[in-house]
Amino acid sequence: MLPYSMLDLATIAPSQTIREALEATVVTAQTAERSGYKRVWYAEHHNMKSIASSATSVLIAHVAAHTQTIRLGSGGVMLPNHSPLTIAEHYGTLGELHPDRIDLGVGRAPGGDQNTLYALRRSRTEQDNFPQDVRELRAYLRGQTIVPNVEAIPGSGTNVPIFVLGSSLYGAELAATLGLPYAFASHFAPNALHDALRVYRDKFEPSHDLAQPYAMVAFNVIAAPTTERAQELHRETLRQRLKFMIRDGAALRLSDEDLDRLLDGPHGNQVRNMMKCTAVGTPEQTQEWAAQFAELTQADEIIVTHPGGELEDRLWSVEHFGAALQAAAN
Repeated sequence: MLPYSMLDLATIAPSQTIREALEATVVTAQTAERSGYKRVWYAEHHNMKSIASSATSVLIAHVAAHTQTIRLGSGGVMLPNHSPLTIAEHYGTLGELHPDRIDLGVGRAPGGDQNTLYALRRSRTEQDNFPQDVRELRAYLRGQTIVPNVEAIPGSGTNVPIFVLGSSLYGAELAATLGLPYAFASHFAPNALHDALRVYRDKFEPSHDLAQPYAMVAFNVIAAPTTERAQELHRETLRQRLKFMIRDGAALRLSDEDLDRLLDGPHGNQVRNMMKCTAVGTPEQTQEWAAQFAELTQADEIIVTHPGGELEDRLWSVEHFGAALQAAAN
């Protein structure tokens, strides 16, 4: 059976406080654990009022303490925002506390807008150091530091696995060169998916970490008891994505009818393209879509987000999509 995992966006719904959203990540991970998911990841975002996962290592520690077996990790840490030593220490601490349960996915985007980039005290040039930062980070976790007389404590020798995340050919080439697993963010940036997978597989060089390419592909799942309800949740999700793209006070004044008019016109094309890789329907329908997508991409693992509706809707989607995958495999 193809492994399936989840990216939890730690969404702060309009009806939720931040604390409630953080508490919901625990319930979501527990549901995923019962439903056969291999791992749950959290992404580093900053200055986004609808996402509560800015401090990934802190959130992972909390969720790990309330789950038993499921792997937990970052999807990902935006490495140019941090020193490799700090991340090795953070994830090394998690690795010591929760052996064989921690993943470290890394990316090179800032995780926010230009003002956020300034607030993080970083510049665009730090992205250029990303390949070297990944090498340095991997060396700390292996216990083979490349910085004289500096070790990650905790971290050294934990061998927390590193995954390269990306939505372009850049990440694919780097993952291939370093012999690391690669996860493509097709759940929001699908355009380069097939080219990136081809580059990754064609250029892959075996390493101490990985003998063969290991590609993960991401997509959205909106599963509901009926096709009609799933389509309603999908429409709500498109509206929320459009509001996020507008990113100013005008979005708050737009009614659902206003948003639908924008979605049905040229302005909605970008949102629809971002969510092109989305399975919508009953659990059986979303499972069939997932199977076709996995076959098309020849993925080694799928990682899904469940973005639709309130917490109860998302939990229903998490549980019943997992059940449909297991039923299809049996």
